[in-house]
Amino acid sequence: MASVPAVLRSEWTKIRTVSSTVWTLTSALVVTVALGAALSALVRATFEDMPPIEQATFDPTVVSFSGMLLGQLAMVVFGVLVVGTEYSTGMIRTSLAAVPRRGTFLFSKIFVAGVLALVVGLATSFLSFFLGQALLGEHRTSIGEDNVLRAVIGGGLYMGLMAVFSMGVAAMLRSTVLSLGILVPFFFLISQILSAVPKAKEVAEFFPDQAGSTIMQVVPGAMGSDPPPYGPWGGMGIMLLWVTAALLGGYTVLKKRDA
Repeated sequence: MASVPAVLRSEWTKIRTVSSTVWTLTSALVVTVALGAALSALVRATFEDMPPIEQATFDPTVVSFSGMLLGQLAMVVFGVLVVGTEYSTGMIRTSLAAVPRRGTFLFSKIFVAGVLALVVGLATSFLSFFLGQALLGEHRTSIGEDNVLRAVIGGGLYMGLMAVFSMGVAAMLRSTVLSLGILVPFFFLISQILSAVPKAKEVAEFFPDQAGSTIMQVVPGAMGSDPPPYGPWGGMGIMLLWVTAALLGGYTVLKKRDA
């Protein structure tokens, strides 16, 4: 029976030798930083044209994270590929033959991929912040201001947790195509649309992406938006509940169903 360190090494080898997972992580960093920089420069150029309410609640930290929407989708794809590829290639049978303890196999995979996603997420968050603030010019803030460091670190945590949540969903659905077919439209379309509808917004505020993203806000009700019924850490707690539920669901399915 394979030891935990051996399983961890095996999962690390799988991730770093598959080009699709490497490219999705690279895309998450590049797209997020580039889009955040472009929008920060645009906001600086058009700041005087913004409505008074948006100027009064201007949050330079949130502006530098403008690329997170696309970046989180790359993290979703990464998380799905890490688990879903085992099923699409048929490697799941070989993996479980080598590691019969299914909990050890699944959570070793999620641990290795989750740590990697967190590292990339933190690098993305810090790069987005510093580059965005440089481009905001006189409208910028600094890492030493109240709650800014919390928001920047929170941005990295948010991206890492999005990947881990997607791993849990992929473990439940056992299909790369099905997982992406549900998660990508949900986060990119459904969640964004519902968050703009007055009545539906009360429900959408408790979706994992909507709740978790509040950790990146420094100014409550930033840019004229309605503040949620919870604080930054409350929102992160809601997201952690979603992640925990997805992982438990994935483990239950893996344990009870044949490979």
